[in-house]
Amino acid sequence: MVQTLKIENMHCGACVRRVTMALNKIPGTEAEEVQIGAARVKTEAAPEVVLAALAKAGYPAQAE
Repeated sequence: MVQTLKIENMHCGACVRRVTMALNKIPGTEAEEVQIGAARVKTEAAPEVVLAALAKAGYPAQAE
């Protein structure tokens, strides 16, 4: 499943890297495209798992 996410607290390239790393740590998940404020993610994980991982990394998100 592909999810499009709106992500808060992203302000720079370092934020993009941290979000990408947080997403790629989730089993069965690949960050396809991460930009400041948004991401497209291919995942086998439940949406709440993805959102919880981002919140834990300091980047609250919501599915679009």
